[in-house]
Amino acid sequence: MSSLKVLRAKDYPRMPWKNGGGSTEEITRDAGTGLDGFGWRLSIADIGESGGFSTFAGYERVITVLQGDGMTLTVDGQDTRSLLPLDPFAFSGESKVSCTLLAGPIRDFNLIYAPQRYAARLQWLSGEQRFFSSAGTVLVFSISETLEVKVGNSASQLGRHDCLQLVGNIGLLEVSIRDACCVIELTER
Repeated sequence: MSSLKVLRAKDYPRMPWKNGGGSTEEITRDAGTGLDGFGWRLSIADIGESGGFSTFAGYERVITVLQGDGMTLTVDGQDTRSLLPLDPFAFSGESKVSCTLLAGPIRDFNLIYAPQRYAARLQWLSGEQRFFSSAGTVLVFSISETLEVKVGNSASQLGRHDCLQLVGNIGLLEVSIRDACCVIELTER
C-alpha cells in the first residue's frame, strides 16, 4: 500500500552536522535516527564559509546549490568545476571533501543514499512535464513559490522547498509537474 504526503519546509527539523561545522534541515529519510541507519536522506544545508564536509562511509551523495553564487569542491585532492545553482554533482560519501565558496554563503540540497540498498535517480525539471515512474519511492522537491504536482489521481500544491513524498509504489506511476522542481526516484535493490 503506497502512502503520499506533503512535507512543508517550515516543519523541517534542524540537525547539527556530523563534523560540527554547521547545521542541516532534514527534509525526509527512509529510516533510522540521528545520522545513522538510513538508506536515503534528503536535506538542505546552509554553508556560511569554506570548509570540510562530513564523511558518510558506505553512501553516495548528490549535492546541488540552491541559493547563492556557488562553490567548488575538492574531492580526494581533485578540484571540481564551479558548482552553480541547480547544477547537481555526485561523489562518494567516503571521499575527503572540502568546499570553497565562490562569493559568500550558499544553501545546498543533498541526497545521500546507500547504493547497496537503493538505486537512485535525481533530475531537475522546469516548465510543464509529465513522466512515468516505477520507483518504489518518488520525491518531488519544489524550488518554486507554487508548484502543482499530480501523482496518479492526487493533486498537490507545494510552496518553496516543500517536498511531496510517495512511498510504496508498486506500479507504473504517472507524475505531472507545473514549474521548477527536483524529482528523486529511489528503488530498493
